[in-house]
Amino acid sequence: MAPIVLISPATLLVPLTEKFNCPRIKLEKTLYASYLGISGGVVTKQRNNCNSCTRERYSNSSSIICYSLVTKFRTSQLGYEYSNWSREIMNRYGGGGGGVGVGLAKVSEGGALPLYHTWPTPDDKVSYQDPPSKMKGSSRFFTIGLVASWYSSNIGVLLLNKYLLSNYGFKYPIFLTMCHMTACSLLSYVAIAWMKMVPMQTIRSRVQFLKIAALSFVFCISVVFGNISLRFLPVSFNQAIGATTPFFTAVFAYLMTFKREAWLTYVTLVPVVTGVIIASGGEPSFHLFGFIMCIAATAARALKSVLQGILLSSEGEKLNSMNLLLYMAPIAVVFLLPATLIMEDNVVGITLALARDDIKIIWYLLFNSALAYFVNLTNFLVTKHTSALTLQVLGNAKGAVAVVVSILIFRNPVSVTGMLGYTLTVFGVILYSEAKKRSK
Repeated sequence: MAPIVLISPATLLVPLTEKFNCPRIKLEKTLYASYLGISGGVVTKQRNNCNSCTRERYSNSSSIICYSLVTKFRTSQLGYEYSNWSREIMNRYGGGGGGVGVGLAKVSEGGALPLYHTWPTPDDKVSYQDPPSKMKGSSRFFTIGLVASWYSSNIGVLLLNKYLLSNYGFKYPIFLTMCHMTACSLLSYVAIAWMKMVPMQTIRSRVQFLKIAALSFVFCISVVFGNISLRFLPVSFNQAIGATTPFFTAVFAYLMTFKREAWLTYVTLVPVVTGVIIASGGEPSFHLFGFIMCIAATAARALKSVLQGILLSSEGEKLNSMNLLLYMAPIAVVFLLPATLIMEDNVVGITLALARDDIKIIWYLLFNSALAYFVNLTNFLVTKHTSALTLQVLGNAKGAVAVVVSILIFRNPVSVTGMLGYTLTVFGVILYSEAKKRSK
């Protein structure tokens, strides 16, 4: 009979098999695991990679009191087929005799739940072969589709914002941002609570809630200021300024955490800033107020990322981006509603009046708001299914694609000097990312 594993710590979600990398079951992933062992009243905690010691540790133990495996993993080239492949392995070795038990168990504090668990026996035949080529092919197409969706939603919401705020004449950026946040609140809840796309993480304390509220406030400022800038600046120049985010991130990180980067990292920021200065001088549609708003939006975006690293740094308070959006978006609506009523008087009545003349404005707002959510969703999925390097390259290319598409659609005038400045900024961002990677 399989040995019984009893679990009785605080509330846990315990995956029994999904992410093993022992010699007998080789899942080709980078796995990071935390093992919590309770023996004789002494709690020990160690962090390491899944390896052969886990099998020996438990197989040589006469009685297993507690077993908990919590993992964070970054997918490799196998990408999407991991879920199908791991399911195939779990079906092959799970349940019955000689396999790894399969399932999730939620354990309440103070309770104890028996879970049946066995390691593969020496007689088991374990396959070390890679997933079938057909599975790899489907994964490749899935990843390409994700990237295409990410690009489409990012560039689409940017261009539609520009069209509404500038070309269409809908001059209410705060109300537009509130529509975005409302859609993000509703769709995030549907995706997490109903569709179970990711496990729901709960806010554990009042302090954590206040931290999330502070992040939401900075997030509101960055989005509103960014939308205001689109009223006055072409998308191409807006993207050039937005590319300076690494500069502001480095500045805020130093001011708030006294974190110093390698000297080479700071050197790479010179072309980032120089490029924007050159682009500003050569921009035919330069507008000072729009420029200030775009700089403020970029700085606020960098401040949010630094604050998030500071405020939500403990293991118990970290939230994935989907859950963070779930809590930040409704808080943002609370911030934006009074601002809309005060600063954009009678915007709802004006919108309804516009809708009576042109019903398309309602569809524009609904589609734009849904697209704003899909920007966050696709960003999360692309981050999950690609490597950090791939994400970095795609992110740098996305800005350039947005610039080209916006010029083709809006026909805004561009100068050679402006394009050279933007190119220099992008080149600086690439050098900065490479320098950061080498300094780690």
